[in-house]
Amino acid sequence: MKSKKFFNKIINFIKEAIAELKKVIWPSRKELKNSTIVVVFTIIIASVFIGLIDLVFTKILTLFMK
Repeated sequence: MKSKKFFNKIINFIKEAIAELKKVIWPSRKELKNSTIVVVFTIIIASVFIGLIDLVFTKILTLFMK
């Protein structure tokens, strides 16, 4: 009895998930491309910034260690 209830819950969840996914407004190819470019550009800028900060702190710490 419990296993039947369990499987009914799983099937109901999957049906509801599919119904919700049909409501989603998916981005167009152009929107997706533009968003991807923004994300990649932001990651590159953040990486360079963090790398420079790391380099500066490393230089400062090596001066204090001497």
